[in-house]
Amino acid sequence: MILDKVNSPEDLKRLSLEELLLLAEEIRSEIIRVTAQNGGHLASSLGAVELVLALHRVFDSPRDRILFDVGHQAYAHKLVTGRKDRFHTLRKEGGISGFTKVSESPHDAITAGHASTSLANALGMVLARDLMGEDYHVVAVIGDGALTGGMALAALNKIGELQKRMLIVLNDNEMSISENVGALNKYFKELQIRKWVQDAEKLGKNILERISPQLFGLVDRAKEAAKLLLHQENPFYAWGIRYVGPVDGHDLKGLVHILEHLKALDGPTLLHVVTKKGKGYKVAEADPIYWHGPPGFDPKKPEKVSKGYTWSQAFGDAVTELAHLEPRLFVITPAMREGSGLVRYSLEHPERYLDVGICEDVAVTTAAGLALRGMKPIVAIYSTFLQRAYDQVIHDVAIENLPVVFAIDRAGIVGADGATHHGVFDIAYLRTVPNLQIAAPKDALELRAMLKKALEVGGPVAIRYPRDNVERAPEGVWPEIAWGKWEVLKEGTEAYILAFGKTLRYALEAAGDDPRVGVVNARFLKPLDREMLRELSRYKLLTVEDHQRMGGFGSAVLEALNEMGLKPEVQILGLPDRFFEHGAIPSLHRQAGIDAEGIRKALAAMGVALVHERA
Repeated sequence: MILDKVNSPEDLKRLSLEELLLLAEEIRSEIIRVTAQNGGHLASSLGAVELVLALHRVFDSPRDRILFDVGHQAYAHKLVTGRKDRFHTLRKEGGISGFTKVSESPHDAITAGHASTSLANALGMVLARDLMGEDYHVVAVIGDGALTGGMALAALNKIGELQKRMLIVLNDNEMSISENVGALNKYFKELQIRKWVQDAEKLGKNILERISPQLFGLVDRAKEAAKLLLHQENPFYAWGIRYVGPVDGHDLKGLVHILEHLKALDGPTLLHVVTKKGKGYKVAEADPIYWHGPPGFDPKKPEKVSKGYTWSQAFGDAVTELAHLEPRLFVITPAMREGSGLVRYSLEHPERYLDVGICEDVAVTTAAGLALRGMKPIVAIYSTFLQRAYDQVIHDVAIENLPVVFAIDRAGIVGADGATHHGVFDIAYLRTVPNLQIAAPKDALELRAMLKKALEVGGPVAIRYPRDNVERAPEGVWPEIAWGKWEVLKEGTEAYILAFGKTLRYALEAAGDDPRVGVVNARFLKPLDREMLRELSRYKLLTVEDHQRMGGFGSAVLEALNEMGLKPEVQILGLPDRFFEHGAIPSLHRQAGIDAEGIRKALAAMGVALVHERA
């Protein structure tokens, strides 16, 4: 095994190109093997193997900084940067992250999880490099999907303006490579990467400008006109960024050749690399959407595995049916059709569906525009990604009290994707926004009721639900719900647990049949059900939430009690003030003390020891 010889990127430089090709296949096999066991981002990582090897062959990591946008494609990078012996722990609790992570390895230039951040990071690094008089290369690897993000486009604009030496690798697995055909195209591409061409161009400019400024101006304008004619479909020239490509991202020898020459060029350069998602694994090549992030599977007999009926599917089914009842309903997603359960909706209501790409801010403000003209938009978005559109929620939606519904998926701890993806801040950052209401259903039926009612109550409404399975609700059933009212699920004589969403299950499990402990479905988080809260203030209260304790639901309860002049004994269970890494959801909940055991311990500390815990 050639992989056995590779313990750092430096080892790649001692391999022949033929050995590198064999190594690529070994790496693919290892990625498939581990992903089959652990789940993970398979197709994108398989598609980037040759590119990763070429980058590490040519550049000198960690001195040279190689930044991977999002990090979905970085498994090969992890394998050749000293983590092959731990690769089997990928996405497992206590193991290595599924994304690049600065604290995990000196070879991980940035911590990634959200898209479109690499270019601004890279710009910051080249500015630091030049100001400190250092000499190293900065390479940002970004996918075609992430390049649509506004942050990436804004960074490109500034990169082109500043003309700092850096390399951008556009890993394109969607665009055609057909234009990369023909001897003439190959000839000009070879000229693009030659340092002497760049130097000659600069010298010619200087000489001509000295001889005749007028002639220089004429030639320069002619050159710009030629660029416009020849590259009118290429926006990078307009940004002032040298463009090279497209090139075959699986031609390892060709990639090494091009990268070696690009190292010597001044200013910003973009290398357009075309790859195939799932490369080398037929099922992943055929269906890169499913195999982008599959759960565990049998690598010898790979088949799609049912994940059960999820909250995302429950949402998708509900809005698909609801759109037949409400002709003004319109659903927007930022590149998460499959993840948000919207495949069926997009097929049945294509004229009232919009995928804006990885542009969460655009999704929210587009919804505002729709609402201003009488539509009833729903933005389907993960909790962690809504963070990226916080300004738009305030500025474009809430100030004018527009009827926009935010369907917040993956709220709470999400498991193997880790700190960048846990949706544990949304209650805190949303409840401070005037006009905005927040709800959390206990099951799929309640989700349907909330969605339907949210379209009627007006103003911005956020409905949050977890990453989990849920019992399927019957089609065509739309229960009525008392908007803003909590629900007593179990009466108590001494204490009440106030919980919502996923923590309700833990609360009911902890309370068991003990008559002293009641359980409330505190399904409306803003505004709180103050009437019921006043009634419950005669008892000891324990709030439980799959969310940061600071600024969350428990904090809201304390604030409300204080405003009402009530002083019951209150304990708050939630996530402590730290980031949680990746791991199994039940395990992370146990660590945070918000599971049934944690609830029982909190009740015991309040003097309500449950029967089976008595000495």
